[in-house]
Amino acid sequence: MSLPEVLLWQRLRGQAAGLKFRRQHSIGNYIADFYCSSLKLVVEVDGAVHNQGDNPIRDLHRDRFMEENGYKVFRIAASEILKDADKVAAMIGALVARPLHHPSDGPPPRAGEDYA
Repeated sequence: MSLPEVLLWQRLRGQAAGLKFRRQHSIGNYIADFYCSSLKLVVEVDGAVHNQGDNPIRDLHRDRFMEENGYKVFRIAASEILKDADKVAAMIGALVARPLHHPSDGPPPRAGEDYA
């Protein structure tokens, strides 16, 4: 694991928001940096190499595969972890505590409709 991954793992393995994360978890032909099975949440740490060559396209295909198979993907720049790993872990904890969509609430309203 890279230094940013180690720093984040030290915080996630402490069970952010009471959830269990795994590291280097296989999903299809891919290896997720970190994975929370109860939420099907994949956390990817993007270092500088992710911006080189065909890596951005490969990441796009990878994310599409994950999302088409019901996984949520959260990408974070390695530089952000190096700046403040605690803040990044707290951000992931907040994301886990309050996901963007709650399936039990039903689908979001259509354009032009108000929330009830």
